[in-house]
Amino acid sequence: MKPLSGRVALVAGATRGAGRGIARALGEAGATVYCSGRSTRQHAATPGRKETIDDTAEMVTALGGTGIAAQTDHTRPEQVSRLIDRIEKEQGRLDILVNDIWGGDSWIDWWFKVTKFWEIPLEKGFEVMNTAVNSHIITAHQAIPLMIRTKKGLIVEITDGDGFYYRGQFYYDYVKTTVMRLAMAWGYELRKKKIAAAAITPGFLRSESILDQFHVTEANWRDAVKGRPEFAHSETPLYVGRAIAGLAADPNVMKKSSRVFNSAELAMEYGVTDADGTRPNIWQFFREKMPQFAFKKLDDTFYSYFENVNYEAFEAEVKKEVRRAAKR
Repeated sequence: MKPLSGRVALVAGATRGAGRGIARALGEAGATVYCSGRSTRQHAATPGRKETIDDTAEMVTALGGTGIAAQTDHTRPEQVSRLIDRIEKEQGRLDILVNDIWGGDSWIDWWFKVTKFWEIPLEKGFEVMNTAVNSHIITAHQAIPLMIRTKKGLIVEITDGDGFYYRGQFYYDYVKTTVMRLAMAWGYELRKKKIAAAAITPGFLRSESILDQFHVTEANWRDAVKGRPEFAHSETPLYVGRAIAGLAADPNVMKKSSRVFNSAELAMEYGVTDADGTRPNIWQFFREKMPQFAFKKLDDTFYSYFENVNYEAFEAEVKKEVRRAAKR
């Protein structure tokens, strides 16, 4: 009933949205979850948003896990280092790292208003890259040594979409495809350490900000379906969280390392549902009703270009050739 009992997780970016849903689901599965982010009850980091990591941690505990709020700016290496030191001191291990930091609430407005790369101020673009990519690298860099000592684990990168298609705006496309590549590369480097890395995308996420944009709440969200039919196939943040909890509990998780998955396919495989007992699948809706938006998912052919390369063997051969050349 509690497949992640005894496991320790860090959800970086647990204040709201997918991060909160993932933290809740990991707690539901019995994990101890460090819920990190910048917004606390004493300090609201994002103007106009009321969600806090304190609330998330309490939700985790209420669901049967142990929630621990940890205020952290993940763009600051020294703060992330302190957080990992705290986890090591208090728990002695780290089994699951979820990178869900993207800072969209601070730049999503101009994302909709300005879509051409050359019209976007560089400082705005670099801010996005720092918040949504560099923070992931910093966090993984600090966390991986502790995970290696644990001798097994899972790193999850939260993305948007499960293909390499263009996402409508340069910086958004850059960050969401880059975190997929991070998972692929870390999975390759960590495969001998028994640490898996995968990128996961929610479907049409009913996050707090999306509900606000549609002028509905979780209680009456179906009122927005008339104007946006695809919204009928939206999902709560708990859905992708339960999919990730299933992945973390999978004894064969290493077989999924260096790949990208969506919440619906993992939910089907692991037998989990959304909060209301359904299994939303926006990808199937697009294929059947809006095929012009059924973008191609990464497949075995794509992965073959990555998985069929033995870099260590190539590097060893190059070193041999260098030594042979030096003797001539």
